[in-house]
Amino acid sequence: MPYLLPGFFCDRVIRERDRRNGEGSATQPLKYEAQDFVVLRQRCLAQKCLFEDCVFPAGVQSLGSHELSQKTKMKAITWKRPKEICENPRFIIGGANRTDICQGDLGDCWFLAAIACLTLNKRLLFRVIPHDQSFTENYAGIFHFQFWRYGDWVDVVIDDCLPTYNNQLVFTKSNHRNEFWSALLEKAYAKLHGSYEALKGGNTTEAMEDFTGGVTEYFEIRDAPRDMYKIMKKAIERGSLMGCSIDTIVPVQYETRMSCGLVKGHAYSVTGLEEALFQGEKVKLVRLRNPWGQVEWNGSWSDSWKDWSFVDKDEKARLEHQVTEDGEFWMSYDDFIYHFTKLEICNLTADALESDKLQTWTVSVNEGRWVRGCSAGGCRNFPGGGCSGRGKGPSRTSSRGRPECMIPFGVGGTDTFWTNPQYRLKLLEEDDDPDDSEVICSFLVALMQKNRRKDRKLGANLFTIGFAIYEKAGKEDSLEKDCERDRVSLLRGSGPLGSSLSQMHGNKQHLQKDFFLYNASKARSKTYINMREVSERFRLPPSEYVIVPSTYEPHQEGEFILRVFSEKRNLSEEVENTISVDRPVKKKKPKPIIFVSDRANSNKELGVDQESEEGKDKTSPDKQEKSPQPQPGNTDQESEEQQQFRNIFRQIAGDDMEICADELKNILNRVVSKHKDLKTQGFTLESCRSMIALMDTDGSGRLNLQEFHHLWKKIKAWQKIFKHYDSDQSGTINSYEMRNAVNDAGFHLNNQLYDIITMRYADKYMNIDFDSFICCFVRLEGMFRAFHAFDKDGDGIIKLNVLEWLQLTMYA
Repeated sequence: MPYLLPGFFCDRVIRERDRRNGEGSATQPLKYEAQDFVVLRQRCLAQKCLFEDCVFPAGVQSLGSHELSQKTKMKAITWKRPKEICENPRFIIGGANRTDICQGDLGDCWFLAAIACLTLNKRLLFRVIPHDQSFTENYAGIFHFQFWRYGDWVDVVIDDCLPTYNNQLVFTKSNHRNEFWSALLEKAYAKLHGSYEALKGGNTTEAMEDFTGGVTEYFEIRDAPRDMYKIMKKAIERGSLMGCSIDTIVPVQYETRMSCGLVKGHAYSVTGLEEALFQGEKVKLVRLRNPWGQVEWNGSWSDSWKDWSFVDKDEKARLEHQVTEDGEFWMSYDDFIYHFTKLEICNLTADALESDKLQTWTVSVNEGRWVRGCSAGGCRNFPGGGCSGRGKGPSRTSSRGRPECMIPFGVGGTDTFWTNPQYRLKLLEEDDDPDDSEVICSFLVALMQKNRRKDRKLGANLFTIGFAIYEKAGKEDSLEKDCERDRVSLLRGSGPLGSSLSQMHGNKQHLQKDFFLYNASKARSKTYINMREVSERFRLPPSEYVIVPSTYEPHQEGEFILRVFSEKRNLSEEVENTISVDRPVKKKKPKPIIFVSDRANSNKELGVDQESEEGKDKTSPDKQEKSPQPQPGNTDQESEEQQQFRNIFRQIAGDDMEICADELKNILNRVVSKHKDLKTQGFTLESCRSMIALMDTDGSGRLNLQEFHHLWKKIKAWQKIFKHYDSDQSGTINSYEMRNAVNDAGFHLNNQLYDIITMRYADKYMNIDFDSFICCFVRLEGMFRAFHAFDKDGDGIIKLNVLEWLQLTMYA
């Protein structure tokens, strides 16, 4: 039998357990695709063979399935190992440095610019590039590299077969023909994303974060603070990685050289900042590197600048000035801010760039998903709020050759925004800043979408994403007042129906739609933009807040991580993080679940939520036949319904007065058909089997009249909930309303479970019919009942062997 993956949800549970045990940390990285570098290398050495990577083979599929593999040159590619390309290959020659990186035929200048920055910090460099590998000692054609990947460190194993054309490396290469660390690093990164082609076009900060696990801040240079040079200087001093670019709104100008030697739509590394004496005055300088390894700035302070002769000899030595076409050059800070449009700083820890002293921040990480029909609610702006193009927004071409969509906030809204995932943030302690009289907490929020680059071969593009922050305690503030206060219109979120802010303080429930009719956001990302990560720094008073991340358009499915960095202690967690069920008060101890295989007890038991029927004698057929007496307050109509049940039940059940799934289907559909106000095609056989499994406690697979009536009471209660949310009487409810319907039925779940319900029970139009609705509630009640029966000590943990597990799940 071939090995099959366990499935998404099973894999996620396993991953979360492993993470609690420390896997995925920098000291215990995950093994990408379950490939263990040490084990594989030892096996190859023992067998005296060179490693061949079957996960990322030397072939067209590793190049990419679209544009790249169709190029004439790519069709003539030969995959060779370094020892076939040159004599005496070396992994690293004289230390890895920024001049070892020269771009090839792949449009991944953003990635190479990040590598150049990485070489400035040796400690970080050798975390990404482990020391224990070379072309001499223990060489087996296998290498490995480590990357930060959406909250986890992963170890990526590759073989050393590289694409060549005419015996020259096609992609990244070193300026030394026999040095290969940069080419192998690029291959490992391509494997992580599925192909070389997946690396075409991107943001320098993507790779910076994947090398460090840091968090990025973006600066539009035209709007830069006055102390921007000081910010850059401090970033260099503490080891932060920096990149810059000249954006263009004209796609055809991507990677075009200007007369000054700079390249539009191209990523550069910031590799140094200095102040130099020139003609008696201090001049602020910025050192940049073009990952092409050539094509440099030709203005003031460039390599060939004529006025270098007026610079002191010692000053030139300190600046390491040399006239070489290596892609690296100096330019004045004034020229830098005149020509460049964007600066990106990847902070290894989110230290406060505004302060003079280094500060350590705490970080919390939350993983989430947007699921169509459940938690993919989109932005408040869509479709009505003042942005042209229904979510397209004003676009431009980024410095990495990819269109960016930047959408300003506007007033508008949809009925689904409140369904987006929500995360509670408690800012507990104020900043320690003696110069600041305000009681303020500084924090940074970073929202990152996952796997979009890897899924590009399947047609996936980056979503346009953003977030908003709402206070859960404080004075109510109207939307109108907030719009008057701010130039930029607001994104707003969701809260519990009809409750005030003060009532919501400390409440962990998912905020409902009406909350935002009366409460404006306290902070938000500046724009919705189609980048992998959106981050923003904020200063708010200590309080309790809710962060609502979303895509701009609703119904877009994807995974994300939400990171919160703060100077002081904070609590960041999913709003709905408690799973429970409302259970009726019982005077008697609940009866245990009886397995299907246990035939010892032939008495029927109604289970843990039995009401007045509990304890009745069911050994006599006459008593079995007898239906429960109407309770005080019941109407004649109810009694007639009970009589109707008895008559139908007798006709179908026969002498034994018990029914199987087929017979249950006939009874239910005959009764339901008489409810003209409920538009339904009836119950399916599979739903009826689930209902019998819920009520069956002796494993007979059949129900008696009393059990059937008890089941019908449940169905009637759930029917009322269904009709409440079936506002248009179509016989279906919108899947986005399922969260509230489940909550009304007494089941309190988290986002992951609501996502599962939608995927399991909603149709392609995001609707849930009555049969699926009841089937879902039956499954929920059955699984809660089984779990509570096993959870004797109430700690929320049970232990099952394989037989017990299969009995519960197969008969559920």
